[in-house]
Amino acid sequence: MRSMNKLKLALAVQLACLPAAVVAAETAAQDDKAVETITVRGQYTVNETIDTATGLGLTLLETPQSVSVMTAQRIQDLDISSIADAVMQTPGLTSKSFDSTRNTFSARGFDIDKFQLDGVPVAWSLAGDSGETITDVAIYERIEVVRGATGLLTGVGEPSASVNLVRKHANARELTGYINGGIGSWNKRYMTADATTPLTADGNVRARFVAKKELSESFRNLAEEDKTVLYGVLDADLSDGMTLSLGSSYQDNNPTASTWGALPPLFTDDMPTDWDRGTTTAADWTRWESTSKNHFASLTQQFNNGWQLKVNLNHNDNSAQTRLLYIYGAADKDSGEGLFAWPYNSDGFSKQTSVDVQLQGSYRLLGREHEFVVGALNSKQQSEVQTYAALVWPGTGNFYQWDGSVAEPAWDSTAVQAVDLDTDQTGFYAATRFAITEQLKLIAGGRYTEWQRSGLNYGAELNFGDDKFVPYVGLTYQVADNHMLYASHTEIFTPQDAYDRNRQFLDAIVGTNQEIGVKSSYLDGALQTAFAVFRIEQDNLAQADSDYNDPANNFFPSFAAKGAESKGFELEVIGRINQQWNLSAGYSQFNAEDRNGVDINANHPRKKLNLFSTYEFTKLLAGLTLGGGFSWESESYSDMLTLPTAGTPYRIKQDSYVLANLMARYEVNKQLSLQLNVHNLFDETYYNGLTQQYNYGAPRNFSLGATWSF
Repeated sequence: MRSMNKLKLALAVQLACLPAAVVAAETAAQDDKAVETITVRGQYTVNETIDTATGLGLTLLETPQSVSVMTAQRIQDLDISSIADAVMQTPGLTSKSFDSTRNTFSARGFDIDKFQLDGVPVAWSLAGDSGETITDVAIYERIEVVRGATGLLTGVGEPSASVNLVRKHANARELTGYINGGIGSWNKRYMTADATTPLTADGNVRARFVAKKELSESFRNLAEEDKTVLYGVLDADLSDGMTLSLGSSYQDNNPTASTWGALPPLFTDDMPTDWDRGTTTAADWTRWESTSKNHFASLTQQFNNGWQLKVNLNHNDNSAQTRLLYIYGAADKDSGEGLFAWPYNSDGFSKQTSVDVQLQGSYRLLGREHEFVVGALNSKQQSEVQTYAALVWPGTGNFYQWDGSVAEPAWDSTAVQAVDLDTDQTGFYAATRFAITEQLKLIAGGRYTEWQRSGLNYGAELNFGDDKFVPYVGLTYQVADNHMLYASHTEIFTPQDAYDRNRQFLDAIVGTNQEIGVKSSYLDGALQTAFAVFRIEQDNLAQADSDYNDPANNFFPSFAAKGAESKGFELEVIGRINQQWNLSAGYSQFNAEDRNGVDINANHPRKKLNLFSTYEFTKLLAGLTLGGGFSWESESYSDMLTLPTAGTPYRIKQDSYVLANLMARYEVNKQLSLQLNVHNLFDETYYNGLTQQYNYGAPRNFSLGATWSF
């Protein structure tokens, strides 16, 4: 198996490096021609400033943290449809599935729980219960990822990474857009329309509309997907310095035969199962319907002195309605009998309203120009879930013959309030970039955050929170115009619902990230490289103080202890090498352990390599673009609590594997283009999720589409 994986990896590398051979051949063929100057345009890189890490409006080169950007061109070339797809192609990040709806993201050994919309923090439900992690990317211009602790702008969370979704806006002052449609494996059909138009003669008021419809079946038996995406934004230049954006987005997921959980890993004789990739634990009546609505308003005022004021209002309304079946236990290897089924019926929602105000500008001191930002955020979130008990629980029978035709149980008509939570967050932050010399810059700042949660959560009454100041320190040294050395210390915290032997709440869990690295830019920013070495510590993690337990009074105290540590490095090379050749490559490696030396989040790999490259032909093959690449992950595992009979630990393991991809695009003319993508070229069988069960990843599949631009 390992030798086969090495062969697949070698073939994938050759596919990814094919453009290099093409470049060499074309260069040799043109040796007798005069040398001409070529202007390289960046399609995999961004050269404008970003606010995701510091709020100071710095370029990637100036930002003293690891930052990756998934541009619109990369999204198109890689045939990325969802946020989960984008995460899989981002260096240092991994995505694993719990079931057909939920995914968990991870970076540097910690779960990613921080997300932003145009730089404004938004809260998602656990692992995307309302379909957040399968959000379609059709409405986003690009996806920015800052790795490490990001408490300066995001407030609370894990010291992993922050994902910023940058919406599309109506920037064009003339009618422009495209219509894209196509087909794919498992009867996939899709259509997307994206149009921008001016609403006034001078183009100062503009509108953009995006709509997408997708229908498909699945490699899993019974399953079907039905997705609708709508988005509209109005952008207006109210004056020379004032702009206003108003918009709304809507996504509805209406799937059939949704799974809850994954496949049982063991038979009753403690031997591992080997279910077919199409095996499902769903019934023909199971559903995980979800709807996501977002409304936003953004006002920006540019002042004559160069300062800028932004006011953002954001409202999320995510809801989910489920009728599910969780299959667990162990089946007899011969008869297929013995599994149990747990039915679940729920309705729930999560609503969040956020107001974010930010003032950004520059000032002169000691003869030099310096940058400054100050901001405030207030966020209120309400979450509710109601459940309906099943009056009769269905059986599974012989699971070898499972076809999902088991009858849906009758449900109790009286709802039980399972979740009723209110979460409030208020934050104030400020930072400055002080020019010590022309080459040496110090970035210093911090954020004060108050966070509180109260209410009911599946039988537990919660009322906890914390307030804390987290610092941000970064130092950059510009070795040359296109080379930057940096070092940074960043922090973040997470309040915890735990108390000590004196009945006092424990301090929040604190995550710190130290990072040193070097960033470089070539060809006027079209090609960029980054290398970083990092160390993350997470402290104040609650541990049982069992000597003071008092079960009679339901008293189980904890103490704050040193938590987890992660060490590693990351390397990224991305951009356009010449007018025809695009390249994206990233490698990450880390080791993350808890206070006892046990691996944390071991179901996410410790090493990951992404490589993808495209080449746009000229001359006789003008209009043709070919691309290829792969994603390689090292081994991962999950430990079951016990074996069914022996009562000893069992490890579900996924060996290292490689997923190779191919793409081809042909521009028939300036308006019409055709694109073919093949995913998992070698039809690798692998687990895309390991918990106490396992999920298979998708087999080899393709997508063929046509785009008409106007």
